[in-house]
Amino acid sequence: MGSVYQRIRNLREDHDLTQRKMGEILACSQRVYSNYERGELDIPTEILIKLADYYDVSVDYILGRTDRPEVNR
Repeated sequence: MGSVYQRIRNLREDHDLTQRKMGEILACSQRVYSNYERGELDIPTEILIKLADYYDVSVDYILGRTDRPEVNR
């Protein structure tokens, strides 16, 4: 699964969350969230920020631009 968004699946699974629960957290449907994970939908900036804040990682980490999850504050 070479998806650009593989990390959001890994983060979700590492936190023992379902796609449905993430949809609730992000105020979207499970289907939309699933499409984000599969790379079938680009994740809007607002949702990327929510994900980064929720998992306390950087947006660059989610996007695979760095392997360092730390947020640069």
